[in-house]
Amino acid sequence: MVGAGAGLVAGMTSGHTVTITPSDLHVEVHVAGVKIAESDRPVLLDETGLPRRYYLHPDDVRMDLLTPTSFHTTCPFKGEASYWSLTLDGTTHDGIVWSYPEPIPGAEGIAGLLCFYPERADVTVVDRTAA
Repeated sequence: MVGAGAGLVAGMTSGHTVTITPSDLHVEVHVAGVKIAESDRPVLLDETGLPRRYYLHPDDVRMDLLTPTSFHTTCPFKGEASYWSLTLDGTTHDGIVWSYPEPIPGAEGIAGLLCFYPERADVTVVDRTAA
């Protein structure tokens, strides 16, 4: 399902796709019981073989708690990712957030948006339009 303004990226591997879809789902991210992000405008990223990812606008994230790292990775389907660490009450959660500041062509829909590792943060998604 591809929504308005969404893009589809065909990767190098046959059958590998990345689908980027703007959404109005309600997403909250908590770490150690502290709300780090809340958004009603996430961008959904569905990639072959991976769970759905929720990319959030920086305005919806507590950027004051994040520190950029020097760590980078490269995805052949999205481009080069940058990472941030989160510091709460003296505890650092290293590289818990990533972003693609300048994704490759076809993945522009996630440019500059932030995604939390769901294994390291509590990501709650609510469809407020469901009856």
